[in-house]
Amino acid sequence: MIITRWQAPIVPTKQQIHMILESEGLEPYDEVYEPQMKVQDHRHPFAEVRIIVSGEMIFNISGNQFVLRPGDRLEIPANTKHSHVAQGTEPCVCVCAQRAI
Repeated sequence: MIITRWQAPIVPTKQQIHMILESEGLEPYDEVYEPQMKVQDHRHPFAEVRIIVSGEMIFNISGNQFVLRPGDRLEIPANTKHSHVAQGTEPCVCVCAQRAI
C-alpha cells in the first residue's frame, strides 16, 4: 500500500483529481459515502487507487488503521484485504480508479 499525504494548503478539486488520474492512463469514477457508512473486509483482483475530495475515511488494511483526509491518496495492491468507514458528520467523496496488475 502507498499513502501519499496532501501537503499543500489548497486541496485539488474533483475535476483536478480526475485529470491527475486520467494523466496516469486510469479511468476515474466518483464514490460518495454517507457518514458512518462502512464497507466490510473485501479484496479486488486489481489495484485500487483512491483520492479523498472531501470528508474523511478510516481505512483498515491488513490490521493497519489510518485516516485519509482531502487530497490524500491511497493505492491498495491487488488481492489485499481492506475495509473502510466514512468518518465525521459529512459525506466522504472520493475519486477512485482501478489499475490492472
